[in-house]
Amino acid sequence: MSLPRVKITILVDNKSADGLLAEHGLSFWIEVDGKRILFDTGQKDALAVNSRMLGVDLSRTDLVVLSHGHYDHTGAIPYVLGCAPCAHVYLHSAAFLPRYSVRDKVAKPIQMPADSMSAVMNLADEKIHYIAQPVFPLERVGITGPIPRETDFEDTGGPFFLDPIGLRPDPIEDDLALWIQTEEGLVICVGCCHGGLVNTVRRIADITGERRIRVLMGGFHLSNADMDRLKRTAAALREYDIAALIPCHCTGDGAVEYFKKHLDCPVQAGHGGFSLNVP
Repeated sequence: MSLPRVKITILVDNKSADGLLAEHGLSFWIEVDGKRILFDTGQKDALAVNSRMLGVDLSRTDLVVLSHGHYDHTGAIPYVLGCAPCAHVYLHSAAFLPRYSVRDKVAKPIQMPADSMSAVMNLADEKIHYIAQPVFPLERVGITGPIPRETDFEDTGGPFFLDPIGLRPDPIEDDLALWIQTEEGLVICVGCCHGGLVNTVRRIADITGERRIRVLMGGFHLSNADMDRLKRTAAALREYDIAALIPCHCTGDGAVEYFKKHLDCPVQAGHGGFSLNVP
């Protein structure tokens, strides 16, 4: 008997279809085996607007998975948990750390908003799941936990620090990804890949023993990547049997175009309102 289809809808992205709200952020609605997973929540308003427009009932959310603790992935947590108070939340404990982007000595706070932190921390203990290693919240759904940093050409993708002066680099140790096992390979969802896209794919392949990837989608954080990093990333991805690449959010238009030219699989930029069904 074949497994049920997996359906993924992009609720929030930097770019959106006509009639939907675009917002610097990311959120995926994942339907698998009768369960509904919200992977990240976007920054603030787009989730509520777009979910209504797309007919997604957030009150049916079973799991909320937070890829990391930046504001553009966690800002709508209070709204989500207001809609779905019974939902379980999965994240790394470092997602609550104070964080800054420091450019030209000017610090911009980019941590999880205070009301989002409170909404998570006020949940009953059994509904909060801090991930320090790979976990399987559903039979064929896995969450990586922290990503080992193995490549010598990947970094976090920006001037990220744990202090506003810029003295303590932020490794973003809470960065994690989600995968779904299908009969023909993996569906991998990533938030920003601050741990590195190649590191992330390798980690999931090591955990699962699977090198077939049906879909690799999300923010790859390559908007600041130089040509050497793009070349080495593409070369590493070609080692896997990838059927489709769907970059969005922080990937960068230059990286998307590069992958279209240098990867063997179809590459299609994602956007708010984009939806796919995977058998």
